[in-house]
Amino acid sequence: MHVHILGICGTFMGSLALLARDLGHKVTGSDTNIYPPMSTQLERAGVVIQEGYAASHLQPAPDLVIVGNAMKRGIEAVEYMLDAGLAYTSGPQFLSEHVLQYRHVLAVAGTHGKTTTTTMLAWVLHYCGIDTGFLIGGVPLVDSDNEKLTQAFSHSSYLGSDKNDQGERGYFVIEADEYDSAFFDKRSKFVHYRPRTAILNNLEFDHADIFKDLDAIQTQFHHMIRMIPSSGQIIMPGHTPSLEATIEKGCWTPIWRTEITEPDNLQGTVDCVWKAELIEEDGSRFLIHYHDDEQTQMLTGEVHWGMSGRHNIENAMVAVAAAYDIGIGVEQACAALSKFSGIKRRMELIADVEYKSGNSTSKVQVFDDFAHHPTAITTTLDGAKKKLKAAKIWAIIEPRSNTMKLGVHKDNLAASAQLADEVIWYEPSGLEWGLSEVIGNVDNINNRQYVMNDTQKIIDHLLSKLGQTGKDDAVIIMSNGGFEGIHQRLITALNT
Repeated sequence: MHVHILGICGTFMGSLALLARDLGHKVTGSDTNIYPPMSTQLERAGVVIQEGYAASHLQPAPDLVIVGNAMKRGIEAVEYMLDAGLAYTSGPQFLSEHVLQYRHVLAVAGTHGKTTTTTMLAWVLHYCGIDTGFLIGGVPLVDSDNEKLTQAFSHSSYLGSDKNDQGERGYFVIEADEYDSAFFDKRSKFVHYRPRTAILNNLEFDHADIFKDLDAIQTQFHHMIRMIPSSGQIIMPGHTPSLEATIEKGCWTPIWRTEITEPDNLQGTVDCVWKAELIEEDGSRFLIHYHDDEQTQMLTGEVHWGMSGRHNIENAMVAVAAAYDIGIGVEQACAALSKFSGIKRRMELIADVEYKSGNSTSKVQVFDDFAHHPTAITTTLDGAKKKLKAAKIWAIIEPRSNTMKLGVHKDNLAASAQLADEVIWYEPSGLEWGLSEVIGNVDNINNRQYVMNDTQKIIDHLLSKLGQTGKDDAVIIMSNGGFEGIHQRLITALNT
C-alpha cells in the first residue's frame, strides 16, 4: 500500500511514517517545515519528502492519505484530496487500527515530560529484554555497546513484536498527546490509543489554540481514563490537584501515586506507594522505593545517571512503576535507567568549546532544549543550575508554541527564567503581544533579561559577553522549532 503523509516532519507524524514503512508500506510525505532531527531521520530511512502541499504530490493517487493535525481546509493538497475522493485518515486512527489494537499499550500523557518519560520506559523494557514497540515525539540519544538496543533506538519509533514470550499480545509504549487528531477529528490523539497501563505525568493549561480552559483538557483526559480497563493500571504523581480533579470525574482503574521524599522523611504520604529519595541534590543519583499494603518488604532500586533535575526523577519513578506493572523488577528497571542517555533536544549537550575572548580562554557549553512552557523552562533551569554549579547560565528562549504566541503565559515568562544568570528572549515578527513590555514590567527578577528580534544580534551579544567573568559559560537554547539555525550558527562562531 502507498501511504502519503501530509505534515510528515512533525514529531508524531515522522515517527508514524517509520512505523508505516516497517509495516511494509511505501511511504512518501509533504511538509513545509523540513528541518533536523526529524527530516534527517526520515531521509536516512529512505522516506521521500516533498516541499509544500501541492496537489501534484497526490498524483498519481496514493492508496491512503494520512492527514497531520497541522493541516487545515484551504490547503491545496487537502482540497484536492477531498475533491478527488481519496481515502484518508488521521495519524492516531491509522496507528490504532494498524498497530495498537494488537498490543498491550503503555501510554504516557501529561503537559510536560511525555517524550522523556516515554523514551525512558521504552528503554527500560528493551534493556530488560522485552522487544516492545514504541513511538516517541523525539529522537533518542543512544549510548550502548548492545547492537540490538542501538538498532531499536536509532529512530523515534520502532514496531517491535506483536507477541510476547508467552505468545500473548506484545507491548507498545506511546507518547500520548492531548492535541487534536485532525481537522476532521477534534478528539485528543490519546483517545484512540486505549491503554492498559497509563502514566498521567502532570496537567496544566496548554494548547490554548484548541482548548478553552483547563477543564476542557481535563475532559479529554477523562475520555481516555474511561477506556482503561479495571485490570489496567494508572500511575500519577501525588499532590496534583488538576489530576485528582480529573480522576474525580470517574475512574474504574487502580491508581499508583508517586512522590519525592526528603531523606529524613521517607514515609512521606501514605497513599503514595512509589517514592524517590534523593542522594545527590542535582538528581543525578537517587533511590526509588515501592511499598503497598500487600507487601511485607519495601522494594528498592538505585538510579545513578548523567541526567539532572527533579522533573527527571519524577519521570523516572513513573517509568519504573509502569515497567513493574508488566513484570520488571524495581532494581532491574533502575539499573536500566542508570544506562539511559536521554533524548535529543532535552538538555542535550551539542557543543563543548574552548572559547578565547580577549586575553582569556574559558569553556563554553551549548545545550539544546525543547522547553516551551513556563513550568518546563523553570524545571530545566533548576536542574541545570544544580548540575552546572560553577558555570554562568545563559538562557536563550524563543516563545514559539501556539499557546506562547497567543500570550496565554506571558505574565509568567520572566519569572520562569529567573534561575538563569542572564536571559535573552527572542521576539519573532508577527508576535501579537510585546515581549519587551512583559519582561520590562516584572518586579523582583534577580537576573538580567533582554529582548531581541534578530538571531544574529543574539549571537553577536553572546560572543561579546561569554568568557568575561572568569567562569565557564553554559548557553541553554530553548525552542520547540528550528530557531533559524541559531544553535549551529553560534557553535560555528565560537569555533572561528
